[in-house]
Amino acid sequence: MSHYGPPHLQRRTFLKLGVASAVVLAVAGGAVALMQPGLQNGKLTEGSRLIFSRAGQTILAGTLPAEAGPNQIAINSLLDRIDTFLSGTPDHVQAELSMLLGLLGTVAGRRGVVGLSSGWADASVADITEAFQAMRSSSVSLRVQAYQGLHDIVCASYFSGQESWAVLGYPGPKTL
Repeated sequence: MSHYGPPHLQRRTFLKLGVASAVVLAVAGGAVALMQPGLQNGKLTEGSRLIFSRAGQTILAGTLPAEAGPNQIAINSLLDRIDTFLSGTPDHVQAELSMLLGLLGTVAGRRGVVGLSSGWADASVADITEAFQAMRSSSVSLRVQAYQGLHDIVCASYFSGQESWAVLGYPGPKTL
């Protein structure tokens, strides 16, 4: 993995995502006034932590621990690794992701981009899974790019953690 992240997280993708997000915001009207940045000082805001927590629970379903306590520990570790990952990205990538997360944190953005009528905290994993599948196969490039960005950040961050290696069957690096 390069310093800038997985191959799908290329500068051009985030630039297109930023422009498309701005268009959606302009159309959404009132959402602009309600939108909060998704990142502050290069770290996820509480709202963005919720979005990535729910995205992680959905994208990683079947790989996360089934028990509530270990599951929450895995999600918290994921969120910490996402913050670490983001700290290594260029400022323009952080700005674009902050805009996307801010948009997804609004009712208009959550409904328009994700297709999720329930709030992030109230939606079931099944609801989010259905919404993500619709995003992934959408004919609207913003929806597909938003899904790919969330998916790639979640997967790269989760599977870079030692506790996830057993899921992959990876024994870890050999001692030399």
